[in-house]
Amino acid sequence: MSSIVAIYTAPASRAPMSAQQAVQVRMGSGIVGDRHYRPNAQGRINDATQVTLIAREAITVFNQAHGLTIPPDAFRRNLLTTGVDLNGLVGCDFRVGKVLLRGMELCEPCGVLGKLLQQPDLSPAAVIRALVGQGGLRAQILDTGVIHVGDAVVAL
Repeated sequence: MSSIVAIYTAPASRAPMSAQQAVQVRMGSGIVGDRHYRPNAQGRINDATQVTLIAREAITVFNQAHGLTIPPDAFRRNLLTTGVDLNGLVGCDFRVGKVLLRGMELCEPCGVLGKLLQQPDLSPAAVIRALVGQGGLRAQILDTGVIHVGDAVVAL
């Protein structure tokens, strides 16, 4: 089943990610309490990052390829999915539970993520190369509601 297996938020940029069982999301504004939340959006849809997703399968492949056990929260994405082709959701609407989202673009790895995930035998550039095309999805929030761990992810 395609679903959400974990939810992570951080109160500020580069602050540690915290696991949540459920999060309140607001149309056009983001996840309440997350670093990317923009309360002044007043429900208008904009192109700012509102929620990010990453596939558990991509993290597993990354860890296996490099002999690592980096936990999912270290990848700095909000929603951890399983059984979802996130790349296939670019430009598409989809539901997470009852909340409508729109896939905007791939969430390609950046230098910050490369530095955070680097290891003695894995440079930041190597981290970035390994995650290109597998770094997740940036999405807009088109509804106000609650997303829970266990919610189904359904392409429309």
